[in-house]
Amino acid sequence: MAQFMLLLRHTPESFSAYGAEEIQTILKKYRAWRESQGSRILQGKKLKDGEGRVMRKGSSKPLVTDGPFAESKEIMGGYFVVEADSYDAAIEIASTCPHFQFGTIEVRAVEIAA
Repeated sequence: MAQFMLLLRHTPESFSAYGAEEIQTILKKYRAWRESQGSRILQGKKLKDGEGRVMRKGSSKPLVTDGPFAESKEIMGGYFVVEADSYDAAIEIASTCPHFQFGTIEVRAVEIAA
């Protein structure tokens, strides 16, 4: 069975209008969705907001700047790794994720070394 990464993207403003109780309700929806997928979800994490580093090739050493990309309209907020038979099956899994209420999901195949 193949593995696919679901990259969860949203704008920085996507969650700013919600209070603490509403955020807890949203998180419960994500947990319930994850549990409903059973063993198809191999891994998943939320990424810390506003933190990260971006590396670019420099002439003698990498150039490191604070990230994520400031010019980006969407930020990567988290990810899931799922097992599925095909892209269509992975998209079917992703289509039920509550993240669609807040942003987009990019589905990418994970290359598994033999």
